[in-house]
Amino acid sequence: MNENKNVSFRFAERKDTALILTFIKELAEYEKMGDEVIADEETLEEQIFDKNGAEVIFALYDGKEVGFALFFHNFSTFLGRRGLYLEDLYVRPEYRGRGIGKAILKKLAETAVERGCGRLEWWCLDWNKPSIDFYLSLGAEPMSDWTTYRIAGDTLKKLAGIK
Repeated sequence: MNENKNVSFRFAERKDTALILTFIKELAEYEKMGDEVIADEETLEEQIFDKNGAEVIFALYDGKEVGFALFFHNFSTFLGRRGLYLEDLYVRPEYRGRGIGKAILKKLAETAVERGCGRLEWWCLDWNKPSIDFYLSLGAEPMSDWTTYRIAGDTLKKLAGIK
């Protein structure tokens, strides 16, 4: 992969909670899901930093935060080891096409290998052809034999037996 000398990375710290939320909202707008963001700074700070629920890296271009990735560990019983699950990857539109997204995925791959993870995986919206083409160009394989299921909100509470 081409190295982009203008891109560097840093892990988010507690003081970055507002910036994380800003990136989440920008990503949601890009994905046409802006009204679905109910996260707030307090919740993010608790879940990311107090409960260690996820990690965030920022991509810096010439020292300025221009993209982010939020990820956490999952586990593969078949591999018998952890993996990295990429929940969100976002690069601000004016910085796209400069190799920043590729640099973020390379950084995540390095992190996965350093931590002994067996894989790096993520989801992508079906309509997001630019991202799909990008992922395919990196050698990512779509998991066409799998269907994602989700239980959330009131349905989750109902299943848990909570009224």
